Amino acid sequence: EMLRSLVGSEMCIRDRVSTQSTGILVQFPFKVAKKKKKKMVHSWGYRARTRHMFAQPFRRHGFPGVSKYLVTYKRGDYVDIKGNGAVQKGMPHKYYHGRTGIVWNVTPRAVGVAVNKRVNNRIVVKRIHVRIEHVSKSRSREEFQNRIKHIRELRTQAKKDGKTVPKELTKRLPTQPKAGEIVQRKGVVETVFPSKFEFLM
Repeated sequence: EMLRSLVGSEMCIRDRVSTQSTGILVQFPFKVAKKKKKKMVHSWGYRARTRHMFAQPFRRHGFPGVSKYLVTYKRGDYVDIKGNGAVQKGMPHKYYHGRTGIVWNVTPRAVGVAVNKRVNNRIVVKRIHVRIEHVSKSRSREEFQNRIKHIRELRTQAKKDGKTVPKELTKRLPTQPKAGEIVQRKGVVETVFPSKFEFLM
C-alpha cells in the first residue's frame, strides 16, 4: 500500500502544471475542456418586448381617471385597442396593440372586440375580450360620417329647391392643381446683368 501511494503521488506531481520560476510547463496527456459562458435565456413570453409599447407617456403615469369608466360602448362601435401598463388585468396581447376593431359584445367590465388578423395568405376575424381601460373610441370613421352628413344636408336643400345635387359635390376628388393667375407688374422692369470681373491690383 505504501508503494501504491507513492506511485499515486508521483503521478499527481508529474501531471500538474509547474508553478516554479523555472518556466517549465508540463503538458497533460488529455485535452482540458474549457468552460463555456452561460448565455441569457431567449424568452418569448406573453409580454416580451413590450417595455416601451405598454409604457405610459410622460407625466401620465398611474391609474386612469374616472372619465375612462364613464364612456358608453355599444355593439357596432369602432374602438382602438391600446394597452395601459398601469392595469394588468384584461390586457390584450401585444399583437392587438394599436389595432382597430368592432365591438360585438359588452360586459360589465370589458368589451368584446372583433379584430382582423392576417394569418399567412388569409384574413381571420379574431374575437377577444378587453377591459375598458385598454380601449378607446376610434376616430377613423369621423371624416366619413361628416361627409355623409354634409351630403344629406345638400340633398335635403336641393329637394326643397327642386334641383339635383351635382356629382362633383357628392364624390371625393383628389387634390386639384392650383388655379392660374396673371401677375401684374408694378413700376418699370429693370434687367440686371452681372458685372465684368476685374483685377483690383
